[in-house]
Amino acid sequence: MDSIECISYSDGNDEDEIQPHRHQHQAPGPFSSSKPHSNVVSSAGIRPTTSVHELLECPVCTNSMYPPIHQCHNGHTLCSTCKTRVQNRCPTCRQELGDIRCLALEKVAESLELPCKYCSLGCSEIFPYYSKLKHEAICNFRPYNCPYAGSECSVVGDIPYLVSHLRDDHKVDMHSGCTFNHRYVKSNPREVENATWMLTVFHCFGQSFCLHFEAFQLGMAPVYMAFLRFMGDEAEARNYSYSLEVGGNGRKLIFEGTPRSIRDSHRKVRDSHDGLIIQRNMALFFSGGDTKELKLRVTGRIWKEQQNPDGGACIPNLCN
Repeated sequence: MDSIECISYSDGNDEDEIQPHRHQHQAPGPFSSSKPHSNVVSSAGIRPTTSVHELLECPVCTNSMYPPIHQCHNGHTLCSTCKTRVQNRCPTCRQELGDIRCLALEKVAESLELPCKYCSLGCSEIFPYYSKLKHEAICNFRPYNCPYAGSECSVVGDIPYLVSHLRDDHKVDMHSGCTFNHRYVKSNPREVENATWMLTVFHCFGQSFCLHFEAFQLGMAPVYMAFLRFMGDEAEARNYSYSLEVGGNGRKLIFEGTPRSIRDSHRKVRDSHDGLIIQRNMALFFSGGDTKELKLRVTGRIWKEQQNPDGGACIPNLCN
């Protein structure tokens, strides 16, 4: 990774030097997915409840319980996931847990309707108890995972927070404009190790886009790949298109497509090969045929598809 020099030009302006970023441990943000698991009820007895909703709250993980809901011989309940975590002993009275189901509480749950847990983030939907969990897995208001590639960052949040997080914590470069021009230089192109970079976050059309570039083995063949991700949901991503172009020695490769949402992980996009893929032999040819050094220049642009009021067809809307 350290042998790659990445030089970035945004809209043909200033030249910036971009280095590959290594994984750093990040402190949890305001929407961090890190969650302590210390809410075990003491053996003094079950805590008082004020609503049916609290009755359906697991005393260990504090999440809502879904079938099968287990109970001990004294009637204390907990979810099936936590049953194994507590070594088969009731967290309330410490009695050994058997395989008793709390069918009455499961029946009560069927009659409930609850708001989405992301209601504070804007979701106003109400769901039957057993449909709520399925909705929350795909809710458009759920926080986004950090899109940084090359590390397992656990930070989650809304788009403005993640943009700041990428800039401040991952030191990702920020550029305004819808065109870009990057040059990738590697001193020994015969060595291709799995290496990943998020080079730039672009701001245009009031949105943010992540440009990725990486080297990896595709089967037995080393390749280079570049692709764009949209910082928003998939439905919004379809409103935009982008192109990537690489060439040299009178040859050229062009890729055009729709940016993938950051709801899709970096690995998922890469493994689907949804981007500009450059074989090593072609990359060396673009570099002038010199096998001593790899030099790739990747240019690109982003545009928004607009509805034509006359013909109804989509026409590209390029930024200045």
